[in-house]
Amino acid sequence: MSSQEHNNIDTEYWVFGYGSLIWKPPPVYEKRIPGFIKGHVRRFWQHSTDHRGTEKNPGRVVTLIPFEEWKLMEDYHDNKDGVTWGVAYKINEDDVEAIKAYLDYREKCGYTIHYADVYQLGHDEPIVKNAVVYIATTKNESYVGSASLDAIARQIFLSVASALRELAPDAHDSHLFDLEDK
Repeated sequence: MSSQEHNNIDTEYWVFGYGSLIWKPPPVYEKRIPGFIKGHVRRFWQHSTDHRGTEKNPGRVVTLIPFEEWKLMEDYHDNKDGVTWGVAYKINEDDVEAIKAYLDYREKCGYTIHYADVYQLGHDEPIVKNAVVYIATTKNESYVGSASLDAIARQIFLSVASALRELAPDAHDSHLFDLEDK
């Protein structure tokens, strides 16, 4: 994945959601496909003061940690395959600029644009190439890292898990599903 500028001229524009975009999609989209990206794990290790919480009482939101970086961290949840399940949205060409503006505002607190191929089980080749993915890296000022499951669960309300189960029943994410149980 790269945060370099990406030229989408003469290509389809896809956005991959792995958090709130699963249950609260872009306002308009042409197509929705459940799938996963490789090389990252989903964690609720990002503070939010803009739309989930306040300066005094920040909320927690989800981000992606590069798998190779995550393997060096202390985290008791498994993620042996380094994949993150979510959903890819194809944005109609006429709506791309409006959706970009909407998502840039929505994902503003530490998130940057990256690109990833989206896969489905049983397919060796990606079903979507170079989907836009908003990621708050471990280097941004709102990154807070790991905490106990109880502490994280007190800070969030989880709609992602139930939406993911509905879209992709084969998806497995022990961190997400353990938080849901809390």
